[in-house]
Amino acid sequence: MRIILFDGVCNVCDASVQFILKRDGGVFRFASLQSEVGQQLVKQYHLQGIDSVVLIEHHQAYTKSTAALRIAKYLQGFWRFLYIAIILPRPIRDRLYTFVAKNRYKWFGQKEVCMLPSKEQQTRFLS
Repeated sequence: MRIILFDGVCNVCDASVQFILKRDGGVFRFASLQSEVGQQLVKQYHLQGIDSVVLIEHHQAYTKSTAALRIAKYLQGFWRFLYIAIILPRPIRDRLYTFVAKNRYKWFGQKEVCMLPSKEQQTRFLS
């Protein structure tokens, strides 16, 4: 199982989850970092203090640009080709990721509460 942990009150993260849901062919399951399941996984994988997207795949947790690029690898269409950026040194990739992540609330705002999946999407979310 491939699990994506995301910031449930972040507008960019919410939009990203909606984007992935439409293009992943059912590969991923989701949980917000704020949820009980999300917090259990944060503890299990020693991710305390994380405010990045997290991909858990094959019992390993990936964060920041590595998580984003590994997610892209499973998307349909052109998006999967973004994975080639994995060849760039991680410090360079993560510097760009961190810049966007630090400014995401300022640029795109945040929600009062976590997103609620539609009935069709509920099976994709861990609870």
